[in-house]
Amino acid sequence: MPPATTAPAPLTHQPLRGLVCVLGATLLFAYNDTTNKLLIADYNVPLVTAIRYISHCLLMLALVAPFQGREMVRTVRTRLVIVRAASLAFGSFLISLAFQRMPVPETTAIAYLCPVLVVVLSGPILREKVQPVAWIAALVGFSGVLLIARPGGGLDPLGVIFALGNVIVATSYNLLSRVLAHTERTMAMLFYSALVGAIGFGIFLPWTLYGVAPTQLQLALFASLGVSAWLGHYLFTQSYRYAPAALIAPMTYVHLLWAGLLGWFVFGHAPEPIAIGGMLLVALAGIISAVRPRKGQRPAQLASEDGLTEKAG
Repeated sequence: MPPATTAPAPLTHQPLRGLVCVLGATLLFAYNDTTNKLLIADYNVPLVTAIRYISHCLLMLALVAPFQGREMVRTVRTRLVIVRAASLAFGSFLISLAFQRMPVPETTAIAYLCPVLVVVLSGPILREKVQPVAWIAALVGFSGVLLIARPGGGLDPLGVIFALGNVIVATSYNLLSRVLAHTERTMAMLFYSALVGAIGFGIFLPWTLYGVAPTQLQLALFASLGVSAWLGHYLFTQSYRYAPAALIAPMTYVHLLWAGLLGWFVFGHAPEPIAIGGMLLVALAGIISAVRPRKGQRPAQLASEDGLTEKAG
């Protein structure tokens, strides 16, 4: 467990470390989606979401608070931290409602409009230099998503609305993750994400706490929601400390690969050949984004381009 610190770790240009973090995060997110899909078949969405965030919050209080102390609740831009947390919580709720009405591949494909928007907006909003290769990587990855999901036929209109709503709030969450990485501690952002979700959905428990008694397996799945969310978002937040949004965004498409594998393992849905081709495009997008040309530039210039020279407060 990391020791308490007086300042957040500074942003550094370590793209490989950032890519490792985002790969681990997307695997945990795919597991979380699969578990969520299983549980909402028997329980209502607000209840499942509340248990996820409450368990996440309790884990942090039990395992992190003794080491971090006041540092876990200390923030510089508290309002933005809360907006980021609310974006994540509301996005979780919307995507769960979408999962109730649509298959996982189609829902996830719509959700992956978000990384494309992050690439588009990271220039004007985050002042990061978005090179043409990063645009190509985003487009290749999005093409792979379309091949995997092939949306457009027989989708529930209300489910599509929920999924598009998730895209909007998830884009806000992604951009704020990068902005706040300059001044906020990872553990503090994780704690406020858990706290806001736990309070926001927990207050409705008297009206949502109903349904059949869970089995031992379901209890384990409920508990794992909080663990996978905590670890996934920790790795995701860390990835933004090591690499710019334009690099992280295309790599999040690997989520589709993990989701396809877990979907085959849990639900028995083997990917079709055209979907496998889409997964290969997703992997290609990650490779392109990781090795995009940056010749003739000194490390200081690279840091400046990636917005990493701002001193963390």
